[in-house]
Amino acid sequence: MENDKIAVGLDIGTTKIVAMVGKLNEYGKLEVLGIGKAKSLGVHRGVVNNITQTIQSIQQAIQEAEAASGIEINDVMVGIAGQHIRSLQHSDYITRTDSEEVINEEDIESLCNQVLKLVMLPGEEIIHVLPQEFKVDGQGEVSEPIGMYGGRLEANFHVVVGQVASIRNVGRCVKNAGLNLSSITLEPLASAQSVLSKEEKEAGVVLLDIGGGTTDLAIFKDGIIRHTAVIPFGGNMITEDIKEGCAIIEKQAELLKIRFGSAWPGENKDNEIVSIPGLRGREPKEITLKNLSKIIHARLTEIIELVYLEIKNYGHEEQKKKLIAGIVITGGGAQLRHLKQLVEYITGMDTRIGYPNEHMAGNSSEEVTSPAFATVAGLVMHGIRTAQKEKEEALEREEEEALEAEQEEVPAIEEEQTIEDSNEKEVIEEKKKEQSSGSIFERFFDRFMEFLDRAE
Repeated sequence: MENDKIAVGLDIGTTKIVAMVGKLNEYGKLEVLGIGKAKSLGVHRGVVNNITQTIQSIQQAIQEAEAASGIEINDVMVGIAGQHIRSLQHSDYITRTDSEEVINEEDIESLCNQVLKLVMLPGEEIIHVLPQEFKVDGQGEVSEPIGMYGGRLEANFHVVVGQVASIRNVGRCVKNAGLNLSSITLEPLASAQSVLSKEEKEAGVVLLDIGGGTTDLAIFKDGIIRHTAVIPFGGNMITEDIKEGCAIIEKQAELLKIRFGSAWPGENKDNEIVSIPGLRGREPKEITLKNLSKIIHARLTEIIELVYLEIKNYGHEEQKKKLIAGIVITGGGAQLRHLKQLVEYITGMDTRIGYPNEHMAGNSSEEVTSPAFATVAGLVMHGIRTAQKEKEEALEREEEEALEAEQEEVPAIEEEQTIEDSNEKEVIEEKKKEQSSGSIFERFFDRFMEFLDRAE
């Protein structure tokens, strides 16, 4: 994988583990080279609870992706989610040593590093430090302080925190599967990269990623992330409810949900019935689609109300925090029929289903542009951008080093030239001195001595 335009995303989900190999085409769009899927057996609500099974699932997904793309996979970009993730707001500042110099990347980096030293609860560690607004010398908020003069640099930060054990377990699974973990990123941030437009992030938008084990939420306003949350309910909880409510096995419940499930019970008539084969020669079971929709509706209403509570906690009712672009739903759960209408009914906000096709190449298959692959597509895009940024930084460093080396050489050459010039001057001066100071007799005596030496 020498091509820096190629990246691999690995989405370790509760229901499935997906590996995607992609690259940017000449138009800057994501071209999927290969994809591999495996059933996720060792993950519960986004948290690894069986290392061996998770490693096997990762290896299966990676092998499929390698076979499909014809590329050997070594480094992967991994997404992290799960009920252990929480976020907090924090403000911090640094006092610069020289206010006469402009603020640069190093100043922002040292401010972020200061936030990374925050004391967390036992067993927690910081995953992301995301700067929001900056202030220079206490003046009004600025989005980009680089190039400005100032002695005091302060900022508001959105800090994402997770359990150390859960993060390390993900890293261990990746490493034991024979892969290098190039970076770890929060899954809703990855999903946002693949399904949200720049205009939506500016206007104010809620990204809702309904996965198998959890529902991830990220709020953007003025192009900056403002709030993140993880709700510990997802599509698997709906399947579990169907299983219990209809007294059927999990596999049948999942199929019922996918094929006939709806988030809106009003659309089904009372006489619409699905027949489920009985176990081991038992009588088939008849289930009305109205009852099925009622079960799905009840659980989804609970999830959406929890999401709406998070939106209210952010403060979207304030004029300054209005979320004009509404809600974008993605993830496997977004494929449920009439979900968009239910979300609009409960929240009163404009809603659309988020597909990752906006950033995909035109020839991408329908499967790849499904909301279920939004996270992994975002991880690939994040991986490509990170690699490009690192390459640019490396080139900048090389240029700076070459420039410094040149500057060091110039004074050295000048010094040598000065030394040579001064030596020449000394010789000339000595000759002049000799010529002026020595009497005619002394000069004659010297020549006479040279003559005697040659004669001998």
